[in-house]
Amino acid sequence: MKYKVTLNGKTYEVEVEHGKAILLDEYEALAPAPAVSAEPAPVAVTAPAPVPSAPVNLASGETVSAPMPGNIIRVDVKDGDKVTAGQVLVILEAMKMENEIVAPKDGTVAQVVTTKGAVVETGSPLVVIA
Repeated sequence: MKYKVTLNGKTYEVEVEHGKAILLDEYEALAPAPAVSAEPAPVAVTAPAPVPSAPVNLASGETVSAPMPGNIIRVDVKDGDKVTAGQVLVILEAMKMENEIVAPKDGTVAQVVTTKGAVVETGSPLVVIA
């Protein structure tokens, strides 16, 4: 292994093999250039605004709610679609994981309450199934 060691203003280039050190080169150490302390201008980061949801008509069916806070990255159904129990309705991203939100029962989608890109909280309605 080759090493460069700076000691008392001199730089030594040394090769070490099987416990033996061999001096390869010796020269005056160059003073390092002063570090430029250019801090980048602060960037304003704004959180995405929650998307307002449409009014939910809970009387028209069973509401499928978000089990955790996160971002909606995909909506796989639309109003009027026939769904079966276990079918993926929405993909919810939470903590860098994609979570499939599935239909709890067979039925028809009465209302899709959420949209792609929406930020939801735990318990937010996503889809209503009649």
